[in-house]
Amino acid sequence: MNTDLTHLHGMLFDLDGVLYTGSTPIPGAIEAVARLRGSGLPCRFVTNTSTLSLRSLQHKLSALGFDIPACEIVSAPQAALRYLQGLSHPVCRLLMADDVKQDFAGLAQSDRDPDYILIGDMGERWSYSLLNEVFNSLMQGAKLIAIHKNRFWQTEHGLQLDIGAFIHGLEYASGREAMIIGKPSADFFRIALQDMQLQATKVGMIGDDIDSDIGGAQQAGLVGILVRTGKYRATYAAASSITPDAIIDSIADLPARLGRQAPL
Repeated sequence: MNTDLTHLHGMLFDLDGVLYTGSTPIPGAIEAVARLRGSGLPCRFVTNTSTLSLRSLQHKLSALGFDIPACEIVSAPQAALRYLQGLSHPVCRLLMADDVKQDFAGLAQSDRDPDYILIGDMGERWSYSLLNEVFNSLMQGAKLIAIHKNRFWQTEHGLQLDIGAFIHGLEYASGREAMIIGKPSADFFRIALQDMQLQATKVGMIGDDIDSDIGGAQQAGLVGILVRTGKYRATYAAASSITPDAIIDSIADLPARLGRQAPL
């Protein structure tokens, strides 16, 4: 697609699949981010990743070679924490990676009688007994909060089932709908827009997930730019009802499309 992108005044970037896959930077990604930030373009790095605390996430980006300050990272776990901190003394059960749990240390927690069950990425720790515990808590009145509802994601070893399948199953069994905190939630995109103080129509979202990144961004009024890296699959994208505003091969192509070629 040849949609003109030079009118954009700000950019949101997905991380995994756009800047890197696993522990390997996408070719040209480090330079592209440096050029765009060097041109003065307001940038925020938005992610549904819930395996890493904010501190660990910023450290990973730095170790990979990206110069991105923590203040420019908007993660779904941080959005969830902000939401829970606004409630009156919530008691939570945290089903997520141990590292990211550090960000929630100030909240009251209980596995047996929670008011809210917060679900993020746990890898292979899922089991039938755990799902049944969560199901029974929901039937007793607990509310379900999902960091995201992604279907699958790209790893260094290929595609992997994401937590969306578990969230959907719990919703189906309990008859209770989960609150989705991260992409494609419009509220999540609004957090980043408010942080940049920019209108949605002047901001682009670049991602590899046509559902959460592109569809979610467009629903929130942003310009959706799909990359052919990460979890992108041509057949999946072609079958989608979502039409990106632009499709590019890689983030490496983004500075030229935006008309911002600041020297490194």
